[in-house]
Amino acid sequence: KISDDEIGQMVDAFNAMLAAIQQRDLELLSGKSELESKVEERTAELKAANQELEAFSYSVSHDLRSPLRAIDGFSQALLEDYADQLDSAAMGYLERVRMASQRMGVLIDSMLWLSRVTRQEIVTRTVDFSLMCEEVVRDIQDREPARTVSVTVQPNMSLRCDSRLMRIVVTNLVDNAFKYTLYTALPKIEIGCREGVYYIRDNGAGFDMRYVDKLFGAFQRLHSKDEFEGTGIGLATVARVIHRHGGDIWAESEVGAGATFYFTVPSDRF
Repeated sequence: KISDDEIGQMVDAFNAMLAAIQQRDLELLSGKSELESKVEERTAELKAANQELEAFSYSVSHDLRSPLRAIDGFSQALLEDYADQLDSAAMGYLERVRMASQRMGVLIDSMLWLSRVTRQEIVTRTVDFSLMCEEVVRDIQDREPARTVSVTVQPNMSLRCDSRLMRIVVTNLVDNAFKYTLYTALPKIEIGCREGVYYIRDNGAGFDMRYVDKLFGAFQRLHSKDEFEGTGIGLATVARVIHRHGGDIWAESEVGAGATFYFTVPSDRF
């Protein structure tokens, strides 16, 4: 038989436990409120940072493009209007000035595009990835009609993604495959998917795997601009898009034996 004292002790213990639970609930509510406040504060900070970045991008675009257009325009005017008064060395210097200003313009465009990709809202849907790849390949072939490149696209590939951003990925990777097979006797490009891993493979120049960690960094190039033109922004943009989809990207290569770029995009990410 339980005594009154024992019952009293049980009641006291129960009340103490109930008080502890109530205190914990209060602490949880307080913590939740504090967390929500911090999230709202952080969201506001990110919004302000994005607005500042947008303003900076506009400033860069406007303030840097204007003098570049002037440099290019006046250089062209000198070449056209004073060609008979300039020797070959002076003409060559002016051509180099024009080429440098145009390269800088391309670099500015690439930087701004990388910035926009970071901020752009992702809207996903299931896309016909095979069709997207075929369209990109056709666009590049139309741009380089003199080249004959064998391109194989695996049929019936689908992918849940932001179609605008994914087209940037495909365009950059396929464009690179075309570019780096320029000196290959029988250039071949293969686009496919195996077990949820998409890949774009070529038999072009390839690269040294010792430097693979630099591959997706902005302004990183594993070939000289004299060999292959480029800004070093394309693969950084590709990686940014894939990571924003919650996926991963990597590459395998051998110098002189081509390169394969792999990427994943989780179907349940969004």
